Amino acid sequence: MNAIDLASLLCSRLCHDLLSPVGALNNGIELLADEPDPDMREKCLELLTESAKASAAKLKFFRLAFGAGGGFGAEIDTREAHAALEGLFGPERRIELGWMVADAKLPKDAVKLLLNLALIAGDALVRGGRLDIGGERSNNGIELVIRAEGPRLLLDPVLRETLQRGSAAGTIEPRAAGAWLAHGLAAGSGGSIKLSPADGEVLLIGADLPTQLAR
Repeated sequence: MNAIDLASLLCSRLCHDLLSPVGALNNGIELLADEPDPDMREKCLELLTESAKASAAKLKFFRLAFGAGGGFGAEIDTREAHAALEGLFGPERRIELGWMVADAKLPKDAVKLLLNLALIAGDALVRGGRLDIGGERSNNGIELVIRAEGPRLLLDPVLRETLQRGSAAGTIEPRAAGAWLAHGLAAGSGGSIKLSPADGEVLLIGADLPTQLAR
């Protein structure tokens, strides 16, 4: 696997996630154009507003998690990452978000890794629940931890394998693009990703990044 493969997979993931809200925008515009009833037109406008907000939230998140969001500096404001997660996991996702990152800024790769791990854990909360996100600098580098708990917790085995082994397991699918990126960010810096057992009631994902990345 190379950088071109990764870029293709991330584009596929982005297009997949934007298909629903953008499709809803298109449907809402078509309905609005043909609907004479004032009440129905108001409902169409509500649909358009919700879809536009969802599209914007996804783009903001993916810009930070996959792209060059946060500028070209070495560090990213963690408040920007927090806002991106709040937009992605809003009330409609039925996920309560806990943010425990004290540092005002963290290295860009650390923030990208944190966001991708949070996305994976949030997607595992099939019926909603709570998602706690923590990160801090230590004497040994940077420690990140994600905790997900809900009535139905399901982490795709492909994602679990990709997080731990990267592309060693074979061809990477678009749905595993974030997991592959997360593995690459950790492994490329000399760090690692650890996960709680697959049969646990709580999903824990931890990552440690070495001192040189924390500087």
